[in-house]
Amino acid sequence: MLKTGVLLAGMAAAAGSASAQTVLKASHQFPGGKGDIRDEMVQVIAREVEAANVGLTVQVYPGSSLFKPNEQWNALTRGLLEMTSFPLDYASGRHPEFSATLMPGLVGNFDRANRLNQSDFMKDIKKIIEDNGAIVIADAWLSGAFASKKGCITSPDTMKGQVIRAAGPAFEEMLAAAGASIASMPSSEIYTGMQTGVLDAANTSSASFVSYRLFEQAKCLTAPGENALWFMYEPVLFSKQVFDRLTPEQQAAVLAAGKKAEAYFDTEVRKGDQLMIDTYKKAGVEVVEMSKADYDAWLAVAKESAYKNFAAKVPNGGALIEKALAVE
Repeated sequence: MLKTGVLLAGMAAAAGSASAQTVLKASHQFPGGKGDIRDEMVQVIAREVEAANVGLTVQVYPGSSLFKPNEQWNALTRGLLEMTSFPLDYASGRHPEFSATLMPGLVGNFDRANRLNQSDFMKDIKKIIEDNGAIVIADAWLSGAFASKKGCITSPDTMKGQVIRAAGPAFEEMLAAAGASIASMPSSEIYTGMQTGVLDAANTSSASFVSYRLFEQAKCLTAPGENALWFMYEPVLFSKQVFDRLTPEQQAAVLAAGKKAEAYFDTEVRKGDQLMIDTYKKAGVEVVEMSKADYDAWLAVAKESAYKNFAAKVPNGGALIEKALAVE
């Protein structure tokens, strides 16, 4: 009888403990379980939060299995989603300032990206994020590349006549000014676009070029190299509504997990460009890089298109770009 009583008491305690756990939903569009660094970053947060033993569990929904890519910002800021790894420019339709986080030639390399995180430029961006219902728990910048089924994309004139998926309006404006046709879609749809002939080319992050297996469709890859035209801010965001409801111990655990994931990301992302190059060469895809002259030619196009439009259309847009360019 005593044994039964002890067993029932233990089961009741376990049930009470389980019911005390708050489940946080983490959504993103990237492949899960296939080595995509953004999924791995979220998984680090999930493990660290669980290990903190503060009554929180993170359930990760990769591959757009909970929300479509462009739905995540709205869900997060309304408190319907707790966490997301999110390309911030995807919300630029609501907050056009976010296009500054995917502006051609504005970042250049990973070390400068880290310095940007501490700058007045990023303070302005994060204030907009917070004012609209989210907080950044982990910074993340990804370098990116170009790939084409037709021919190598180097100088602006190599872009003429190609239909390209470009991430974000700033790149779309620059590429259109160089003579490209634009087809807009999330990175998760690029493979099908190239496979069906809707797209000739694409630019996206190095991580997406590998995890979405775009080497199966491309003939030539333009790797970032020393002249990286493409960098995109893809932080891990947390719903401010939800965060404010957590206990101080839970908030501290979430923030600590975010810092750990950020450090992990900074180490691993630097390996990503070489992994992409090796993967594409192994698949028989030609791999090239932009020269400094190519980069400068693109920057001239960008300044007369994307930069100029951003400064004209976005409140304080010109000042925002100047703050970014002021970072050494």
